[in-house]
Amino acid sequence: MAEKRDYYEVLGVDKSSAQDVIKSAYRKLAKEFHPDRNPGDASAEEKFKEVAEAYEVLSDQTKKGQYDRFGHAASGMGGGGGGQGFGGFEDLFSSFFGDQQGGRRSSGGPQRGQDIQIVVDVTLEQAYQGGSKDVTIPRIESCTTCQGSGAKVGTKPETCTACGGAGQVRQQQSLGFMTVQNVVPCARCGGRGQSIKEPCAPCNGKGRVQKQVKLAVPIMPGIDSGMTVPIRGQGHSGAMGGPSGDLYAEFRVRDHDTFERDDHDLYTSVSISFVQA
Repeated sequence: MAEKRDYYEVLGVDKSSAQDVIKSAYRKLAKEFHPDRNPGDASAEEKFKEVAEAYEVLSDQTKKGQYDRFGHAASGMGGGGGGQGFGGFEDLFSSFFGDQQGGRRSSGGPQRGQDIQIVVDVTLEQAYQGGSKDVTIPRIESCTTCQGSGAKVGTKPETCTACGGAGQVRQQQSLGFMTVQNVVPCARCGGRGQSIKEPCAPCNGKGRVQKQVKLAVPIMPGIDSGMTVPIRGQGHSGAMGGPSGDLYAEFRVRDHDTFERDDHDLYTSVSISFVQA
């Protein structure tokens, strides 16, 4: 796997560059490598993604500060304070010894649904005027037949006798000079904490089904290519009553036959006769 390039190098700016300089460099490169201008060019598409990733970090003061200190390793630290920088160390301990606190790796109970990312193509007129655009996406939703329980209508899930409803069991592991307790998902119920004797037929006992959903994505006036708008709660449905994820709509403004856009300005070439000149 190729090593990531320095984000400042990608955008062609310095660490001391102001935000307007960084933004201007991003817009210029995003326009140059935009997929609409380079159809079928895989190299240009990769560069477009690289430019967008660099701008996402350098345009955010918190992410930029972490990147200046830790480089690409900062991507795993999240957007919070310095204490989150030890997340990798905690994950290492959790994967080896298990989460004996039952917090970070809890399997039972409600689980948040995954986020959805889509690309929305808009015309220059739509980007100027704003409004909304209807899109149809595949989305995992709670099964309406069993109301998300996974059990056949008229029945209900029962508490798993193997884990007592915790969704986890403790296993002892010998490491030669010591013995540790390792917390793992319950094999009998798959970490749900419940067992289903008669599963719901439409969802096959999973409590969720995939559907084609039509949504109206809002278009903010002045939107530009590469900008992403989050739509809260419109991602995949959560499991076991958990909250839904979010939908992230990345906008892509199509090239116009007459006008060329540069930030908030429009340019066009007009042919006139000698007499008119």
